Amino acid sequence: MQIIPAIDIRNGKVVRLTQGAADREKIYSESPLDMALKWDSYGVGMIHVVDLDAAFEGEPRNTDIIKKIASSVKAKIEIGGGMRSGESIRTAFDCGVGKVVIGTRALDRIFLRAMVNTYGDRIVVGLDAANGIIRTGGWLFNTKLKVIDLAKDIEGVGVKTVNYTDIARDGTLEGPNLRSIRDLLEATKMKVVVGGGISKLEDIERLKSLEEFGLEGVIIGKALYEGSVDLGEAMRKCKA
Repeated sequence: MQIIPAIDIRNGKVVRLTQGAADREKIYSESPLDMALKWDSYGVGMIHVVDLDAAFEGEPRNTDIIKKIASSVKAKIEIGGGMRSGESIRTAFDCGVGKVVIGTRALDRIFLRAMVNTYGDRIVVGLDAANGIIRTGGWLFNTKLKVIDLAKDIEGVGVKTVNYTDIARDGTLEGPNLRSIRDLLEATKMKVVVGGGISKLEDIERLKSLEEFGLEGVIIGKALYEGSVDLGEAMRKCKA
């Protein structure tokens, strides 16, 4: 199980939003590049970067920053936020990122299939949900689609990996929703990476117990920034 640190960028700064709410923002660094270099120094395999400006506005807004990060670290960069057009996705790959996360446009099966056919397993779908229901547009819009129903649908399109975020837990440090994660793992053969609510090393241990069911990795944000989880210790737990 891989530990993946998260860097959320808004207005050129590293921030965290509680439950995705734009008015519940906390700034942790003025430099996303410095933060990426810090996490990279631990030897992580991947860093999860979110362009929050793009997520809310629909178009990439931090391309230059992301390009600098991708060219400066050894870890692969996974980028999400505002990836709603073929041009945006192509630009992201041109910046040197390893994977692109599609959220809102994943509901467009024709578009999603075209991107998967073009880029293969470098395309990841973000399943962002509250109470088991998918949200889109920077988590602002309720689709009435159930997580598992969408997961089965996109698996048929050829998607190999999904990032599942429980919005109700994201940024709260209340711990992950193990039941909903287990349900998703049992419903699909795709690789699953989860995020939302990680608050302590015990959460990592609990999630590791789901590794045998296909849990591929864990994205950690606020817990790293608040110091309640040490990245090095979390990585050692996963290797134990």
